[in-house]
Amino acid sequence: MKALTLIAPSTFAFETMDTPQPGAGEVLIQIKACGICGSDIHGMNGSSGRRIPPIVMGHEAAGVIAALGAGVSDWKIGERVTFDSTEYCGSCEACVEGKFNICQNRKVLGVSCKDYRRHGCFAEYVALPTRILHRIPDSLSFEKAAFAEPAAIALHAVDLAPRPRSEKSCAVVVGAGLIGLLVIQSLRTRGWQHIIAVDLDAGRLAIACDLGASKGISARDENALQQIRDSAGADGAEAAWEVVGAAAPFDLAVRAVQKNGNVVLVGNLQASVAFPLQEVVTRQITLRGSCACAGEYPEAVARISDGSIRVEPLLSICAPLADGAELFARLEAGQEPLMKVILTP
Repeated sequence: MKALTLIAPSTFAFETMDTPQPGAGEVLIQIKACGICGSDIHGMNGSSGRRIPPIVMGHEAAGVIAALGAGVSDWKIGERVTFDSTEYCGSCEACVEGKFNICQNRKVLGVSCKDYRRHGCFAEYVALPTRILHRIPDSLSFEKAAFAEPAAIALHAVDLAPRPRSEKSCAVVVGAGLIGLLVIQSLRTRGWQHIIAVDLDAGRLAIACDLGASKGISARDENALQQIRDSAGADGAEAAWEVVGAAAPFDLAVRAVQKNGNVVLVGNLQASVAFPLQEVVTRQITLRGSCACAGEYPEAVARISDGSIRVEPLLSICAPLADGAELFARLEAGQEPLMKVILTP
């Protein structure tokens, strides 16, 4: 099969490699679409340490079952599927409790780190355990189905904070990249009517408002925090989602919420940031980390299908897998307003 392999930092080879064979309880998936995630960009240049070459990256994907492994009886060749980006064991304590995202034996597709190497979906085929599969309707394109993974991540993050207390409740989303824009839409599905989006990029703020944010605030403004408080009322928002993972956005998210407020941390661009300890303690703020997703895939597929989560405005380019190296370079350069690039083997 053909695969796009990271062979050195920011260096790819579009090469031929052996087609994987499905083991017991697994199926072989013919990949039809796979999105480039922001974590792939940070990984391929070596900055995250989680894409150690050689590795076939890619975890936001959809395709068709091409072959069945031993013992598989509840899936058929030709079925259209998407799948969790986390390959969980299904038997550890976390998995038994439904917390698949923190499985003690988890492996993320397309990731290689000091603990494991798990080839992903920038290839014609991938073999996967059936426990992570989800069927997709015939009416849903493979390109849209590839958004199920980031949409599930957004839904998971939103559900880690309490629902809005009233129609006047305000939520803040710091970071209007792909996940941030999906968080905004997910907040709408949970009844949040007043959503403030914060970002450095005016174009992304415009998209945020089109997709459900009631107000956009530039993070470049020195009075961004005061604007949030003026708009949210009281001494801040009920809840904030930080979807960047850097020092300044984290600090703003903490300061943007009211006393006894909630901050959900989704981004993890930086390994560590300065912590406003007194702000958190004296205002009794709850911080929650959000890792991947845990059971939100069916809802993500359904909402993309019915349009309550819109992904068309987020799709920038759909191109052949052979063009992957060039598109990774364009995304890394960051000189174009690209949101989601999907590669098709």
